[in-house]
Amino acid sequence: MEAPKSKGELAILARTERWLVVDKPAGVSSVPGGGAEHDLIELLAKQGLRVEPVHRLDRDVSGAILFALDREARERFELLFRERDLAKTYWALALGRVEPPIGAWKFPILEERGFARVSALGKKCETRYRTLARFSAATELEVELVTGRLNQIRVHAAHSGHPLSGERKYARGSDDPLKAKRLALHSLRLAFRDPWTGAEVSVDAPLAHDLVALRERAANAPKSSPSAPRARSKPSPRSGAQSRHPRGRGRQR
Repeated sequence: MEAPKSKGELAILARTERWLVVDKPAGVSSVPGGGAEHDLIELLAKQGLRVEPVHRLDRDVSGAILFALDREARERFELLFRERDLAKTYWALALGRVEPPIGAWKFPILEERGFARVSALGKKCETRYRTLARFSAATELEVELVTGRLNQIRVHAAHSGHPLSGERKYARGSDDPLKAKRLALHSLRLAFRDPWTGAEVSVDAPLAHDLVALRERAANAPKSSPSAPRARSKPSPRSGAQSRHPRGRGRQR
């Protein structure tokens, strides 16, 4: 159990001698060079922790992120990611009414210099989701990444016609009826088997306060029938299809 963090310190959600999981605030880059004033590597160093990055979250995304505490640990976790033996679950608030309530987006994604788009030339990928709640202008989702392409959840949601609230990179933020100040996406849970002990690990990050407030605003919004905000591109038969019967959860250890 971690001691309560001091004011301004990052919250450590779980920690061993080889790795730790941090509760990332929105607006902070995962690693140096992300365009933000601060990054997690820098902030953790100020807390006396020298860490090795294993994966990244977009600057505007909050929640659980894993770091290794030495080079060997980094290599082992990178292998877990490559073999898809580490499950990543997200909370998201998508605009409009997402149908079906449970499904998967399988649009191939092409990555181009920091930007991603759906393209028949792209790599295969899959984003599974299930509906947690429906509101008048948005759908609350739990999302699982089967693959890990650049901005995958954001691109898939926008291409399906349901961009995330607060999305400004892959949809027009001015179309958001909730007027979210940042992207409504949160890394909710990381689950994996500890490479050293073999123990099953599941670490949850509580939903950030601003996203709790956004969800409340969505829940209390007057009922209406707004048209779904237009994404930058429309799904096409060649770009993939939405599966009404996903194969269940990916490998989780």
